[in-house]
Amino acid sequence: MAKVTRRGVLAGAAAVGGATAGLGLSSATAAADAARTGAPGAVTVGPGDTRYASLTRRGSNARFVGAPDYVRVASSTRDVVDAVQRAVDEGRRIAVRSGGHCFENFVDDPAVKALIDLSPMSSVSYDARRRAFAVEPGALLGEVYRRLFLGWGVTVPAGATAEVGVGGHVLGGGYGALSRRYGLSVDHLYAVEVVVVDERGRARSVVATREPGDPHRDLWWAHTGGGGGNFGIVTRYWFRSPGAKGSDPSRLLPRAPESVLSFSTSWSWKDLDRQSFTRLVTNHGGWYEHNSAPGSPYAGLFGVLMLNNRRFGTVDLVGQVDATGAGARRLVGDYVTAVGAGVRARPTRTMEARPWLQAAAAVQESEPTYYKAKAAYLRRRFTDRQTDELYAHLSSEAAGAADGSVWLVSYGGQVNAVAPGETAVAQRDSVLKAIYLTSWRSPDAEGAALGWVRDLYRAVYADTGGVPVPGAVSDGSFINYPDADLTDPALNTSGTPWHTLYYKDHYARLQRVKARWDPRDEFRHALSVRLPE
Repeated sequence: MAKVTRRGVLAGAAAVGGATAGLGLSSATAAADAARTGAPGAVTVGPGDTRYASLTRRGSNARFVGAPDYVRVASSTRDVVDAVQRAVDEGRRIAVRSGGHCFENFVDDPAVKALIDLSPMSSVSYDARRRAFAVEPGALLGEVYRRLFLGWGVTVPAGATAEVGVGGHVLGGGYGALSRRYGLSVDHLYAVEVVVVDERGRARSVVATREPGDPHRDLWWAHTGGGGGNFGIVTRYWFRSPGAKGSDPSRLLPRAPESVLSFSTSWSWKDLDRQSFTRLVTNHGGWYEHNSAPGSPYAGLFGVLMLNNRRFGTVDLVGQVDATGAGARRLVGDYVTAVGAGVRARPTRTMEARPWLQAAAAVQESEPTYYKAKAAYLRRRFTDRQTDELYAHLSSEAAGAADGSVWLVSYGGQVNAVAPGETAVAQRDSVLKAIYLTSWRSPDAEGAALGWVRDLYRAVYADTGGVPVPGAVSDGSFINYPDADLTDPALNTSGTPWHTLYYKDHYARLQRVKARWDPRDEFRHALSVRLPE
């Protein structure tokens, strides 16, 4: 997830720079590093350098601006090892940036003194020895889609925002427009290369794979949904779908669609009363309850119901479906009709068929925005009481944030075909993700905007202490949409700790991985996995 825009929220990017991984530089790593041409090597940029502001203000959330002692711009795994070693030797707190789309201040924290920038590490290639596609963390999703598609006709199911970096996005799970059909990014993750620090304070690179006999497999597992900034710094990902056979690269990852049919349906707030709003939300949630099983005819459909507040003017249903085969327009028509059934307001509708690469890889970078996001998984539609709270907060003319919204993003499908323990993603039976958003134009408006979104969230989850405690309707929250409020006992009165909301029963296992691979707690932030006591 990126900024508070229609595209941005879909990214699912927590660019904290987590990691995992055989000891010493692998041969594939060395070969890739040696093959670079024109790379300047590691560059250190301090506060007196004209490049400093550009490197420290790359984050998407204007609320947070860091002031590290220096930024180390890395071009290779060896650069990262050296940068981590230097920071450890100097006793400086480390953070990592790839694309810069973290929702909280995990990177731009005043405590961070050594910022490692991975943006030059953007290679996408095929590794014949591992029969997998190697992707570096600084590569933006749009460029990953472009290179995989033009080179081999394949793709990785990942975020809908092309300008998000791979680095943090994959670590929290990684989902997007193709996930209902093909699963999460981590469901296709074969291996990771991570720079870690041992108990003696020595930095080194490690490669960890999903192979059952790999002694480092626990490190791979932790990076399949454990989130960034926990165990080390990932310097390379390898992707190959489970069960893929042979050595033909074009058969080792899902085939990308030839084209997609994008659609948008909008209802004006002027025409929405409480009954129509309730019907819309209930229809939408019920549709996903009944059409999100793996193998559903609607598995290729990705949609977002944008419940924008009244000041925005409209409530919007947007999304896309694979347009390659026959029947795409019928699928969209059936979906939109079902969601709008019984809603008295008459919507406006648009549809547009576009080549897949044009739809997936278009970068729409914009200036940083002041924003706050909160999230939750939904196993089923909101209860009637929750829907009433949504209407009360979103319909008010006096809403505290002009851009306040709740977005209900499609989920389920093939995502739910994977057992919870196979990856670190614990939520494997949800059908929607709810994202609560507010943005503002100047620092002076922060208090009112934060108050509005916090009040809304607390009201929706009033039955469970103000947070989405796993149960019949909710299933916790998504670590790639990090929300430090979950650690605040004044905002989370549930008695359920923040780590259970994100990781459920997986947290103890993640702590064991933490103890093995980051025993000194060199990689940490407000929501990082803690060392076991």
